[in-house]
Amino acid sequence: MWFARRKGFEQLLREQAAAWAAKWEESDIVIEGDAAAQQGIRFNIFQLNQTYTGEDERLNIGPKGFTGEKYGGTTYWDTEAYCLPFYLATADPQVARNLLIYRYKHLPKAIENAEKLGFTGGAALYPMVTINGEECHNEWEITFEEIHRNGAIAHAIHDYIRYTGDDSYLAEYGIEVLVGISRFWAQRVNWSSAKNQYVMLGVTGPNEYENNVNNNWYTSTIATWTLEYTLKALQHVQETEPARYAELVAKLKLNEEKEPAQWQHVIDHMYYPVDEELGIFLQQDGFLDKEQTLVKDLPASDRPLNQKWSWDRILRSVFIKQADVLQGIYLFEDRYDLETIRRNYDFYEPRTVHESSLSPCVHAILAAKLGDEERAYEFYLRTARLDLDDYNNDTEDGCHITSMAGTWMSVVQGFGGMRVRDNQLHFNPFIPAGWSSYSFKIRFRGHLLNIKVTKDNVQIENQSAEPLTLQVFDQAQTIDAHSKAEIAHQLA
Repeated sequence: MWFARRKGFEQLLREQAAAWAAKWEESDIVIEGDAAAQQGIRFNIFQLNQTYTGEDERLNIGPKGFTGEKYGGTTYWDTEAYCLPFYLATADPQVARNLLIYRYKHLPKAIENAEKLGFTGGAALYPMVTINGEECHNEWEITFEEIHRNGAIAHAIHDYIRYTGDDSYLAEYGIEVLVGISRFWAQRVNWSSAKNQYVMLGVTGPNEYENNVNNNWYTSTIATWTLEYTLKALQHVQETEPARYAELVAKLKLNEEKEPAQWQHVIDHMYYPVDEELGIFLQQDGFLDKEQTLVKDLPASDRPLNQKWSWDRILRSVFIKQADVLQGIYLFEDRYDLETIRRNYDFYEPRTVHESSLSPCVHAILAAKLGDEERAYEFYLRTARLDLDDYNNDTEDGCHITSMAGTWMSVVQGFGGMRVRDNQLHFNPFIPAGWSSYSFKIRFRGHLLNIKVTKDNVQIENQSAEPLTLQVFDQAQTIDAHSKAEIAHQLA
């Protein structure tokens, strides 16, 4: 306080204004021709920047930030799944790294949480809700069964390294977390003699309008993906830092013959529910036993379901709270061809009520990938103005911070088509029909880029001192230092 008094109000005001100007300079999204969309995205970016600065790895992001007391300032899996991409692209890499270190420092508590449930040997289950690493949630179907959150933390390590190229994170921190999570998954599956495969029983997927189900496709998929990634990460550290690898083997008491072989066996023999006739991944066993009513046939007076229906009725219905199968397709889209994505999207979206704030952004991004520009825009506007328009009748509890990060993803990954593949940025952008242009800035491996999409072309300005090669409409483009390239849409 004495420091503030010594500086005085005017000096503090100038410093605050300068700090915010710097934030806006690098994280703003400018939309021309659509005031509602522009207002929505700027409101969301403001909330994200005032919620988390990444200066202290002891801190994380609460679902309501500083806008409301619901959830008590605790941390959910949303941080890794939704917030990390925003901070990766708009802030210094240390900001995203600190989000991951927060989880690394809670690894001993995650192991304790798993031990309380009967898991052994260093298996780790990260909490659904926490402040200090201990589980703070009080609903059993979430605490014990919504275990896909473990996979989101593993995926965040992959996402960080893929984006930044910071492979050193694996040896320094990442391997310990990945091994703990993989040990959990290896113990959490059951061998089914009837199927001659591993199954995942008694889980709750991202769709919380279902719980205690068997073989949720998303949970099983992210579990085996984690095992695959852990095996690759171990091999990478062994080849690049053998001394550190030996330290980790000793510290983790890793049985180099037994454990990797067991994980590979789970990967090779996992059961995933599918429907061959429809050509879709089933959300879980028995999903098609439900009455297949579509959301368009629901009376408006019944919405939102969680405020109008009993939980008994919700759990027996086909209606989906948020992306579940589609969450997995979003995270692992490179595994699936376009028609597989389209079939699953066209089946699940009409059954989704989007009564989670996290739902519209995933649907916007996948709709954009499918070339469904109208639905991509519709879902973007829904997530961008979720709190401004109180879409789900719950803004009184506070703003949806992680959904706000999803709004940024809808523009950059959805409309901008930004991906990282083979250590390069890829863009496959389109412009919504009512917009004159839009632009956004991103950081990538020491480069700062400004991307502007107009009706006629894509303009990419490299504001850095080194050239950068990237892909636009699947064609390589090298942008020299402090220069701009314009690429016509007809190349698409």
